[in-house]
Amino acid sequence: MNSLPENNLTIDTIVDWLRTRAHGWYGGEVVTQLQHALQCATLARAEGAEPELVVAALLHDIGHVAEAQEDRIYPHGELAACLLKGLFPPVVTEPIRLHVDAKRYLCATDSLYWDDLSDASKKSLAWQGGPFTAEEAKVFIRKPYAADAVRLRRWDEAAKEPGAPVLALEQFVPLMQSVMRRPAASHAASEAA
Repeated sequence: MNSLPENNLTIDTIVDWLRTRAHGWYGGEVVTQLQHALQCATLARAEGAEPELVVAALLHDIGHVAEAQEDRIYPHGELAACLLKGLFPPVVTEPIRLHVDAKRYLCATDSLYWDDLSDASKKSLAWQGGPFTAEEAKVFIRKPYAADAVRLRRWDEAAKEPGAPVLALEQFVPLMQSVMRRPAASHAASEAA
């Protein structure tokens, strides 16, 4: 497999991708990729999640949208984190990178979680490596941002309801702007003031 691409996306590009490329069905689910993203972020916001985690919920599957434009196949969480790391700090990108492993963790540690998975999610789990072993689960949950990835994963599974009420994409733009990485020069200048 080729190395993952590094890309410094802009918020305008992300919004454009979601508006123009995310209207296909989300895997084997009955919602589009855009509906899924908006539902996930709306659920995170409704639970009072930190702004960074709401943005992670919105963008956790941006790798699927990016893959439509690339001739390579990467694990979508890894691809999304690489594409977003120039724009957002690890508190946004790491839960995204870990959200597939969070599914494997939850399937290993919560029998009710497995029972609630959609058929499409159960099928994808098989090619994602299946549930973690007990030891793998212990290692995973100790990682930085793993607990946030688990929260994200629960919203991810719940965000597959046709017609569920969601906030508009435009409502998330100021939130994305508020959690962006700040240029180092501006940060140093603001500390000096």
